[in-house]
Amino acid sequence: MSTRASISADWPKGAAKACERLLHPSVGEAAERARQSRLLGVLLAGPSLVAAGLLLVLPGHMDGAVSVAWAAMTLGLGLLFPFVLIATALRRLVEPAALVAGVAAAGSLAALAGGAATPMAGLCAALAIEAAWVGRSRPAAAAGMGAAGIAMIAGALFPWEATGTLSPAWGWLVIGVYGATLAARIPFSKAQAATEDGDGPLEIEELIGAAVFQMTLSGDIVHASDRTRQLLGVAPEIMLGSGLFDRLLVADRVIYLSALADLRDDCDRKSLRVRLRRAVGEAGEGAYRPFFLELVRRGDGETIAGVLYEDRLAAELEHAFVEARESAQAAALSKTKFLASVSHELRTPLNAIVGFSDVLANEMFGPFANEKQREYVGHIREAGDHLLSVVNAILDVSKIQSGTYALGSEPFEFDGAVQMAMRMNLQKAQEKGIELGADIADDVGTVDCDRRAVQQILINLLSNAVKFTPAGQVEVTARRLGNRLDFTVSDTGIGIAADDLDRLGTPFMQVQSDYTRHVEGTGLGLTLVKGLVGLLDGGMSIESTPGKGTSVTVSLPVGHQHQVEELGEGLGSVQGFWNSEWTDDALRKTA
Repeated sequence: MSTRASISADWPKGAAKACERLLHPSVGEAAERARQSRLLGVLLAGPSLVAAGLLLVLPGHMDGAVSVAWAAMTLGLGLLFPFVLIATALRRLVEPAALVAGVAAAGSLAALAGGAATPMAGLCAALAIEAAWVGRSRPAAAAGMGAAGIAMIAGALFPWEATGTLSPAWGWLVIGVYGATLAARIPFSKAQAATEDGDGPLEIEELIGAAVFQMTLSGDIVHASDRTRQLLGVAPEIMLGSGLFDRLLVADRVIYLSALADLRDDCDRKSLRVRLRRAVGEAGEGAYRPFFLELVRRGDGETIAGVLYEDRLAAELEHAFVEARESAQAAALSKTKFLASVSHELRTPLNAIVGFSDVLANEMFGPFANEKQREYVGHIREAGDHLLSVVNAILDVSKIQSGTYALGSEPFEFDGAVQMAMRMNLQKAQEKGIELGADIADDVGTVDCDRRAVQQILINLLSNAVKFTPAGQVEVTARRLGNRLDFTVSDTGIGIAADDLDRLGTPFMQVQSDYTRHVEGTGLGLTLVKGLVGLLDGGMSIESTPGKGTSVTVSLPVGHQHQVEELGEGLGSVQGFWNSEWTDDALRKTA
């Protein structure tokens, strides 16, 4: 088959495709793209036809060089319209402006040729024909007929008889050229109309909503279909060469290159799920979207056909996941704010209850008339203290979660903080016959950290150890490694089962066992410890064996920031250890 003959037969369709590729990328609707493509073709060809007409009629009125200058100027001004359409896509502005310019051009040609009776006046009818061709609607055809009538009247009212020797019959040459363009458009117009009505053949990419690529074995794209514009938001020409590879998410490039290698090794087909970068600018849509990419090695063995279509299910799931995550975050934030607000409102009256119960217990306003009164006041004091501790814990956890917990570094004796925490838990330990002990290394000395946070960590860890140890021993040990302090609170209590380790540190979660049913608590102690350790840039680990006891180790930076930086990678390895995962000895967990 002759390639030259094929190109000649399909030139109207090729010209239409070329016009469509010149359109502005923002034109996405198929009907609008088709209309602008037709308009662009008319705007590109029209000025040439008008310039040719002027070259035929102007020599009868003026010098030849001047005639050529006028024709060139008219051609240049006429080409401004297609350039504006290509750059802005403002069809509703360009279309009427071009029609007005067409009226002026056709009327002038008719007048210069000698009036409405000359062949050149037949170009006035082109206004009606082209308006109907571009608009494909009754209003557009009516506007074209009106414009043709105005141009014809102008040519008849202002005829300008030629003074030269050029015959008016030369106007038939221009009419003949225009008629040839109409004849060439008829088959293409019928095929296009059949496609728009749904009776003609549809492109496969329109049927499946996919973009089709033609690629070399190395992955370079040599042709991209127009559907690329809808899927990726870019003109097809942008995808040529390495455009597809450049838009792939970095994590997906390996499987893409592996697929190309398999196709080069005589594999016939590869199916991939990839994420491609879309053009930026669409509200509510991420930069990368999930797609299916089908790669098929063609029969010639030298090229690959690629079919790209959107993974709608993954996109919907991703969108649903983002919405669910945002909803959960909003709910968690609302819960935290609510708890903080309620806790703050409860703390003031609770302080009053505890204070007044102290006054009554000390008989500052007279002795009790009955021992039951003393007993009941003691119960009020104990209940108030317990509820106040719960409220304070909720407030601290809320502050940590919302990022408003204020830290301040100061030097203090770590042994003093340990002794204070032990004194606060001494009474409960003595009631249960538990021995409290401390083994603080001599080199620990003064540490530079947030004293209140460290004491809160020690108090909560010792309280938990005493609470979950029926009898035995609770001990605090501490060692220093450079500018880092490691301290451990260990007990000989009930221990923690493997299934409960992963839930430790969750607010309001308590380990359930026969023993813990009789133990008061809210499950906020370890949550608060975990949050404070994280704020102090530390690490925490738990080692536990059911029935034998539990050890909680905390590692904190306790030197100045510049001293910590001097340790370099050696300290980083320590931090990496403390922030690993939960395991066990049986049972061990780090956070």
